[in-house]
Amino acid sequence: MDQLPGVAEQRLIDTHAHQPTAEFLEDAGGEMMKDAARKFGTDLETWGYEEMRAEYADAGIGRAVLLGWDAETNTGNPPVPNDYVADVRDEYPDFFIGFGSVDPLKDDCVEEAIRCVEDLDLSGFKFQQIAQGFDPSAPEYEDLWTTIEDLGVPVVFHGGNSTLGACSAGGRGLKVKHGNPLLIDDVAAEHPDLDILIAHPAFPWEAEQLAICQQKGNVYMDLSGWLPKYIDEQVLQYAGSVLSDKVMFGTDYPMIHPDEWLESFAAHTDYDEATQRRLLFENAAEFFGL
Repeated sequence: MDQLPGVAEQRLIDTHAHQPTAEFLEDAGGEMMKDAARKFGTDLETWGYEEMRAEYADAGIGRAVLLGWDAETNTGNPPVPNDYVADVRDEYPDFFIGFGSVDPLKDDCVEEAIRCVEDLDLSGFKFQQIAQGFDPSAPEYEDLWTTIEDLGVPVVFHGGNSTLGACSAGGRGLKVKHGNPLLIDDVAAEHPDLDILIAHPAFPWEAEQLAICQQKGNVYMDLSGWLPKYIDEQVLQYAGSVLSDKVMFGTDYPMIHPDEWLESFAAHTDYDEATQRRLLFENAAEFFGL
């Protein structure tokens, strides 16, 4: 695609990417991922990291946050192992930023969080509360948040509904309420030194998420998981004004491809060049310490 005006080639940073391989799409995703694919008319094809890297280069994206996944207790599906994420990161050190995942329902989650940072040198953590089946504001997870805060790395929380399990009986037991960003607000208030990035525009709680990002200095959000043409107008308005220093670009790859997202961004927004730079890479570079 053509380079967006005012955006330097290969400077863009995708804050939200998953593996395009069987480890995520088939093993960790299981039947709930197949439900999502059926709902949206997509095929669960897999491909490799060389193809992914070339696709990102063509779109002008220089870095991507590669997310781990462990929802084993709640879903019964195997995780994307943290060691695997670290290995992929090590193979492409100038491209991937590796984020681990720990299952908060496992007894060793705190120990695994420490291992992710101290032994694997991963840069942060990803939590998908709906798939993992937990309320992040509940007191039993306090030790985990304190540990990650002490480790000095950021976390990515899922915001809003999830397409996993879409239209299946009972949604395969997944509970949408765990995606309410107000549950994350409790964590942010009690852990002011924990930097939090809420993934996705948080449908149907867009206004709540905007309020949290505006009120909590340690909370940010990305625009992943939705093409800009489907993102609520208020979110796009705030991203271009009062929250232009708190909002970041993300795709949710491989569910959304970078060229598709960026083409929709160019067609459905009219931000000036300075705002584009903040949303597409400057805010993320500061947040991730690049």
